[in-house]
Amino acid sequence: MWQSSPPGSIYDYIRVASFSIGPDGLIEQWSRRAAGLFGVAAHEAVGKDPVEAFLPGEVRGEGHRRVGEVLDGKEWTGLVPFRMPGEGGAHGLAEIYVMPSETATGERAAVCIVVDVRALRRIETDLAASQAIFGQSPFGFVLFGTDLTVVRANERFATVFGGRADDHRGRTVGDYLTGAEADRLTATLERVLATGNSVTDLQLVGTAPGDTERRHWSMNLYRVHSGSGRPIGIAGLATDVTRRHTAAREAASARRNLALLNEAGARIGNSLDLETTARELLDVAVPVFCDLASVDLYQALLTGDEAAPGGWSPFSQEAVGGSAELRRVAFASAVSDALPHPAPGASDSGPPGDASAPPALGSVHRYPFGSPCAAALRTGRVKDVPGDDRGFVQSTLAVPMVAHDNVVGLVRFSRTKGSEPFDDRDRALATELAARAAVCIDNARLYRREHERALILQRSLLPPGDPEAAGLDIACRYLPGNTANEVGGDWFDVIELPGHRTALVVGDVMGRGLRAAVAMGELRTAVRTLALLDLEPAEVLSALDEIARGLGAPGAASAAGGGGAQWPARAAHKSREADLSEVYLATCVYAVYDPVTRRCTFANAGHLPPAVVEPGEAALLLDVPPGMPLGVGGEPFEEVEVELKEGALLALYTDGLVESRDHPLDEGLAALRKALTEPAQPLEDVCDRVLGSLHTRHGEDDIALLMARIQGLPTEAVGDWRLPREPRSVGRARELARGQLTSWGLDDLVDTTELLVSELVTNALRYGEGEIRLRLLRDRTLVCEVWDAGLVQPRRRRARDTDEGGRGLQLVGLLSAAWGARRTPRGKTVWFELPLPDGRPPAERSVEELLSMF
Repeated sequence: MWQSSPPGSIYDYIRVASFSIGPDGLIEQWSRRAAGLFGVAAHEAVGKDPVEAFLPGEVRGEGHRRVGEVLDGKEWTGLVPFRMPGEGGAHGLAEIYVMPSETATGERAAVCIVVDVRALRRIETDLAASQAIFGQSPFGFVLFGTDLTVVRANERFATVFGGRADDHRGRTVGDYLTGAEADRLTATLERVLATGNSVTDLQLVGTAPGDTERRHWSMNLYRVHSGSGRPIGIAGLATDVTRRHTAAREAASARRNLALLNEAGARIGNSLDLETTARELLDVAVPVFCDLASVDLYQALLTGDEAAPGGWSPFSQEAVGGSAELRRVAFASAVSDALPHPAPGASDSGPPGDASAPPALGSVHRYPFGSPCAAALRTGRVKDVPGDDRGFVQSTLAVPMVAHDNVVGLVRFSRTKGSEPFDDRDRALATELAARAAVCIDNARLYRREHERALILQRSLLPPGDPEAAGLDIACRYLPGNTANEVGGDWFDVIELPGHRTALVVGDVMGRGLRAAVAMGELRTAVRTLALLDLEPAEVLSALDEIARGLGAPGAASAAGGGGAQWPARAAHKSREADLSEVYLATCVYAVYDPVTRRCTFANAGHLPPAVVEPGEAALLLDVPPGMPLGVGGEPFEEVEVELKEGALLALYTDGLVESRDHPLDEGLAALRKALTEPAQPLEDVCDRVLGSLHTRHGEDDIALLMARIQGLPTEAVGDWRLPREPRSVGRARELARGQLTSWGLDDLVDTTELLVSELVTNALRYGEGEIRLRLLRDRTLVCEVWDAGLVQPRRRRARDTDEGGRGLQLVGLLSAAWGARRTPRGKTVWFELPLPDGRPPAERSVEELLSMF
């Protein structure tokens, strides 16, 4: 069976030819390869002397001799020069192997095999170069056959996978890689062999023999062909890129950490709430940095008891020991479905039944002293926590939250199975994240503490609860312009005065914030003190102006002499005093309402005019002379008395309600009048409507709003009589009081009232002047007033044992709930107040109280 040699055989590369010489020394046969090698056709060569035809002239003699020896039966091989056809007479060099032969008749002949030496030299050079590249390369070279087994491997490949280079012949991909990586490389080899498309930078992961470290290789694959183009295998160049991969991973990790820190700086601390800040930390960390995370804060920190006497502090023995109570305030998980639901009150170091369950969100727990978490709290250093018993969590970091050298809580970062465990770089990042959150939490704690103190201060300076007054329905609102601490310089007050009268006050200290609130508190206290003296409104503002100027006046130290070296200190002191003086400039409107006459007396110190809405009428602004602000001084204050109709609505307010940068004052006042167009609605609804329609456009300053609906005392609740200045008026006063109380159904108060009325009328006859006026008022209490024209104020004194009188005012003070005296434009008024009976028997007087009258 004949089979031709496939194209690209070795004979095609080395250029082998043959011819034969007959007994006569002439060419007898000439092969086609000889024709190709020498460039001479068979019909031109047959019958010719090969020496004469092909050898140069200088070697022809030696050539004839060699041919003769061959024909004599001697073999010969050697290098013979010959003329190259078509190359300008150039000589080639051939290696000729001459073998003696015999013809059919027994004559001697010769067979010659010729090899082109230049082709051999090229093959030797190529083989040497190929061997050098394959054997001396620093990269792993491997040649796979068409059956995907190793045909050849270099020494570098063998140093990685063990043994000698020849030992790898016949091995398959499965001998080097396992699982998915082996399948992937096999599929790639088959694709390269089938398509001829090369593959570059194929990333493979595995372990070298005898090594447990994961290695990374980059492999380039290309198909190898024979000279005729027939695929004969696949060449692979493998490079160990483990270091490059590690460096790239570290660089990526560094970029990720920097990005994470940048995001943490942008997202953590946007709120001044402790729990919100903890959740912001976990939103940043999960799932970018870890799979699970939780935040525990000290319970005393959350309840605000950290500074309480005998309570928790960052340096207390309980906190330093790491066993103080903590509350879980935040928890986040990227794999929450794989975790059991936290059990309420469970601890990660509790009894055997609860050891695997973390504390529930919001629960209070403790870490045992010997646990890693307690050690982290105690030392302020990161601690590693062993994985859980379920094998779900493989790596956990317990990171203390340290702010200003104080530990405020603990963060736990966890990674589950399949994630890379935490390394030193991760520990540093976790510490930085916890520290940033800790500072924000500590700031939130300080803010909350200051905020609570400011609120306590502000609330202490405003009327407690819903103010009540005789003849008035009152509603009020206060909105600070400084939403950060909710304190400001605006204030309002409702002060009960004798005779069921009421003082309504609204003021505005220039400035905002805590300093304005402090100044407001001082002025409010002064207003209350002056109001209780029962002064006229203009007198109250005049005295308040003097107080305000005293509060804001520069100190005596600023006038002290000294050298030039003391000038900076004096300048700074004056600057502080100037600021203080500005704070104590204020505006105020002070009004006194009498429910008997429904008259209201106003005095204004640079404040906006009150607004009044009478039934069926449009809202109007009262024309009250504004005067100068408190603290300016030098100008008197005027009073305006206005009679208000039953059901009328009175509104006192500050400029924050009607004025802002974008809206002028006139526009705000017009909006206020429009918002007061329906005064018949419930007073609280009217307040909400006013704020809803005006505060949406304003709110840059503090807002105080005080509204009162006029409800005068009915005529039947007032008893008013004038008595002549004569002794019998004392008995007449008792009769009038008895009759009025009987008509009101206050028989229980008749005896006490008669006695006290008798004392006051007697004093008016003895020490007063002019006509005497008796008035009884019934509202929430019973008030009795005795008027006369005398200017001398009654003074309570302790009577001596030998004195026959002097005990009347002591009796009034003992039997009444309150008593006092005030000046009037035409004299004075002495009054006392009794509570209305509530059905319970009156309290018996003690012996000491009874003896105090004697």
